[in-house]
Amino acid sequence: MKEYSMKNLRNLMLVGSSGAGKTTLSEQIFNKTKATNRLGKIDEGNTVLDFDPEEIAKKMSLGLSIGYVNHKDHRINILDAPGYPDFVGDTVVALPAVENVVIVANAAGGFEVGLELALEQLEGKKKAKIILVNRMDNEHADFEKTLESIHENSDLRPVKVHIPIGKEGAFEGVVDLVRQKAYTAAGEVEVPASMQDQMEDARLQLMEAVAETDEDLLNEFLENMELSQDHLIAGLRKCIASGEIIPAFVCSAGTGLGVMAFLQGVIDYLVSPADYPKIELVEGEDVKEFIASADGELLGYIFKLYADPSMGDFAYVRMFSGVLKTSQEFYTPEKDAKDKAGNMYYMFGKNRHDCSELRAGEIGALVKLKNARVMNSIVALNARHAIKPVDLPEATTWQALKAVNQSDEDKIGGSLQKVIAEDPTIRYDLNVETHENVLSGMGDQQLQLVLKKLKNRYKVEAELKTPRIPYKETITASAESQYRHKKQSGGRGQYGEVYFRIKPTERGEGFQFINAIVGGVIPSNFIPAIEKGLVETMEKGIIAGYQVVDVAVEVYYGSYHDVDSSEMAFKIASSMALKEGFKKCKPILLEPIYNIVIIVPSEYMGDVMGDISTRRGRIMGMEQRGKKQYLSAQMPVVEMYAYYPALKSFTQGRGRFTQEFSHYERVPEDITQKVVAAWQDNEV
Repeated sequence: MKEYSMKNLRNLMLVGSSGAGKTTLSEQIFNKTKATNRLGKIDEGNTVLDFDPEEIAKKMSLGLSIGYVNHKDHRINILDAPGYPDFVGDTVVALPAVENVVIVANAAGGFEVGLELALEQLEGKKKAKIILVNRMDNEHADFEKTLESIHENSDLRPVKVHIPIGKEGAFEGVVDLVRQKAYTAAGEVEVPASMQDQMEDARLQLMEAVAETDEDLLNEFLENMELSQDHLIAGLRKCIASGEIIPAFVCSAGTGLGVMAFLQGVIDYLVSPADYPKIELVEGEDVKEFIASADGELLGYIFKLYADPSMGDFAYVRMFSGVLKTSQEFYTPEKDAKDKAGNMYYMFGKNRHDCSELRAGEIGALVKLKNARVMNSIVALNARHAIKPVDLPEATTWQALKAVNQSDEDKIGGSLQKVIAEDPTIRYDLNVETHENVLSGMGDQQLQLVLKKLKNRYKVEAELKTPRIPYKETITASAESQYRHKKQSGGRGQYGEVYFRIKPTERGEGFQFINAIVGGVIPSNFIPAIEKGLVETMEKGIIAGYQVVDVAVEVYYGSYHDVDSSEMAFKIASSMALKEGFKKCKPILLEPIYNIVIIVPSEYMGDVMGDISTRRGRIMGMEQRGKKQYLSAQMPVVEMYAYYPALKSFTQGRGRFTQEFSHYERVPEDITQKVVAAWQDNEV
């Protein structure tokens, strides 16, 4: 297979809202460059990049996939990122693998939620950002209005490089402002006379924008009110790479009009791996600069895993520097382990093409890696630096997971690990307080997809339910209690008697055991058994089955029998004395309270604040950042399990939140009574 220099490689990620036409755009590119011999269609379930059975069934992308084309002596790698918000993790993790991010906007869709989310993920990232306004043939399509909405709702100011010829049903192609040519179904043609003035105005704006980024170009422009085509192209390339200009293109992926003109723009103006040689790496606490090159030190990044039940795990890799060859050993600093490259492939959807090495700037796949996983680096054996870690978005959805059939309990762990390895925003943890396995992620669609993959790939059926709340039990008053455990049933009996003083401690102080026995009324060798009986009882709970906290128990008196007393007898006496005394101490439940930051457009603030009060939340403050409000609040975790769907509902999908544990506080009496009653009903 032909080798391409770093300058002749282009790595693109297509981002934007679900339904903006990213997958359809890819199909047109594949077909028009002869990478495929027929045009795949989403409705027919035969596209290159949406190949997973669930994607075909839902007619939408549910995971990041990869394809490539060889066109005009260039290799163009295309990463198609899912637009549905639940699957944003794929975008976040794969961003380091590309230089260019193509923001695909629906010309008839306005400022859609998925578009907003994609733009948020790009904030502060050193990437060439490109706007591609798609679906210009749709009813109500409007190129200018789409660019205005992006500018109004973000910090991006798109600069037109192409403009459309007509719109909706009359969309006929595009005008290239740099070359002053039109591209229609007939190919390259002269610009229609009716569009000459529009082209001149837009071209003037483009030249002004480029000239403002460079003193020499500005002098040329002021002197001639024109930039030469060569200088315009060179200047445009430079300021796209620096992020000073966000170029805007336009097309209809459905009809194919404008697609090849855009692809020519990718070759002419967008960033190659050679344009971004400087990479920030971390080594321990230090940040260092690495210079990537074709013959330089080995550096790669694993940005996606795809588990194929028949072929094993494919690790999608971006090589930044050096050459990785088949059978070559490398080091993965995140795992502090060596690994070995086996078979290598260039991926084209689910199809793969063999290769013997992956060179700097290229994207490919490795199989059967023993240690390296997603978000891991590939470096030389003697190196210890790594790609800077990606900041993953925090979970917004939590569900307890268990196997439907008892026979699947042993299989579910291993199968689940393979499924969730494909999406690092999904976590699977044992909640030690509630003894439940909890699956967390970015939304219900994402978690439901996990269940379907478990069933379809590994024949394991699982179900989700709302997790138990990790309440705690404590007391608000002091009391004394006494219990004598005495049992005589032939042979050696059981005897132990304890007297307790029970009182609350400060919140967070935990359990305090005080041994106030004097005079040997209870021998010292039985004191540990008394404390053990208390600890075991508090772990199991007394009024509702939850752990007891913040209690002090003083054993100050008791009695024993020379023959019948034993550690077990005193453990039982201790447990029963605590249970009886606990109920005299005005017990309450405590619930976990979380700090949350809710990020919403300003127009939804009233609805959000009203909803927080209905969820027993407290507003702690708010701050305006750009066009968003950041609302700080505290909320009980019981309300958070169902909060994300509600927030999406009354913000039209544009609200999100982050959360972290804050503290425990008292549960209202009416809720406490319901929790206690439910536990007692189950105990009967």
